[in-house]
Amino acid sequence: MKSPDIINSQSRIASNDAWWRHDTARLDTPADSAARPFAAGDTSGVWPFRLLMGFTVILLLAPQETFTFLKPFRFALVLGGLSALAYISGRMSRGLPVVKLLPGILTALLLVGWAVLTIPVSYWPGGTIEFLVNDYFKTVLVFLLLAHIIDDLAKLRKLAWGLVLMAHPLALTTLSNFMSGSFEENRVTGYNAGLTGNPNDMALMLNVILPFAIALFLGSSRGLKRLFLGATVCLLVAAIIVTFSRGGFLTLALVVLAYLWLLRKRAERIWIPLAFVIAVCALPFVPAEYFDRLGTITDIEADESGSAQTRWSDMGTAARLVAQHPLVGVGAGMNIFAMNDARGATWTEVHNVYLQLGLELGVPGLLLFFALFHKCMGNTKLAIRRSSEDPRMAPLLYLSEGIRVSLLGFAVAAMFYPVAYEFFFYYIAGLAIALCQVTDHEEARLGHKLSETR
Repeated sequence: MKSPDIINSQSRIASNDAWWRHDTARLDTPADSAARPFAAGDTSGVWPFRLLMGFTVILLLAPQETFTFLKPFRFALVLGGLSALAYISGRMSRGLPVVKLLPGILTALLLVGWAVLTIPVSYWPGGTIEFLVNDYFKTVLVFLLLAHIIDDLAKLRKLAWGLVLMAHPLALTTLSNFMSGSFEENRVTGYNAGLTGNPNDMALMLNVILPFAIALFLGSSRGLKRLFLGATVCLLVAAIIVTFSRGGFLTLALVVLAYLWLLRKRAERIWIPLAFVIAVCALPFVPAEYFDRLGTITDIEADESGSAQTRWSDMGTAARLVAQHPLVGVGAGMNIFAMNDARGATWTEVHNVYLQLGLELGVPGLLLFFALFHKCMGNTKLAIRRSSEDPRMAPLLYLSEGIRVSLLGFAVAAMFYPVAYEFFFYYIAGLAIALCQVTDHEEARLGHKLSETR
């Protein structure tokens, strides 16, 4: 049973926390709603979602790295392919269109198309083709599957829970490595998986998932479930800290500030003082070296490892190369080769998503990425607006806000990571695009339920 404060908070969201509105009128008129009614049969079904969840487990936890006899089976590729086949066959069998032109889908396809068009002028055309086929196309496929398959609140909630649960072994492994002294080059070793193999990537992954844990916490009314989720939030924050990632810290700070702003006028703001007390009590347990490392964010020369100076120099080199190749860039996946020619063969890529895209796909490619990000943010804004107008849609509101905060966190982290084509962004972006149909489904479901009770 929800507390009176939570119920009152949910009913006041539209009036007290409507900072994202241009006006207070409903976005959708009755005519608009009638133009896009929800069709009960227009869903992706169960099996495409289950297979997509299986793919996510393989993607994050990589059991084949621990049990090496599983590697030849390529479960991630198999599950992703089966999910796509199940979705396509299900749609075709019901005479429904396979591709839904949701806001943002066309922009993503244009970005992929631009990457393909620049192949002939790539620094190494063969290398770009290999990179697109082996890496980027797979990422985009999962983005499209998420955008199409996650079409109701139940699936979105299950996926959010799945991400949060899968974050536990990642965070626990990181903390265990830190406490046991498992370090490499004075940094805690990561989890044995492609996306979290080093501490910086681990911090990014946990930061991307953290808003989902907070959203589920806010949307939960049961004491034990809320206690578990609250502990999960603390676990993820602790793991992010022990990575000693400067980009991870700045991303975490953005997530914290975003929720302070979101909750400032709601009953849920009662959790802010408790979170502050927990943070203060935890300060004595934070290693002193962590604060020294954070100091190098503003004082680059204080970084004894030299990584801050190297990355700053590389960003300058990349910026100059963008100015030299403003239209088509040097080809997707080719920034390492261009950087080697410009500043010597260190075989390191620029640690900045925006410079990475600008260098490899030119200014048009970078603008298309910005357009896709803008579409995703617009979708979350619309979902927040619509779900805030009905207290019964509070779970969708919290998840929509979580996706929005996750995207904002990535926008900050992108200044420190070379992950322009990887799942960190595109997984969350797929969910942001999916919010369009999830909101439609939930509004229609609640409308049908209301009409049945009259």
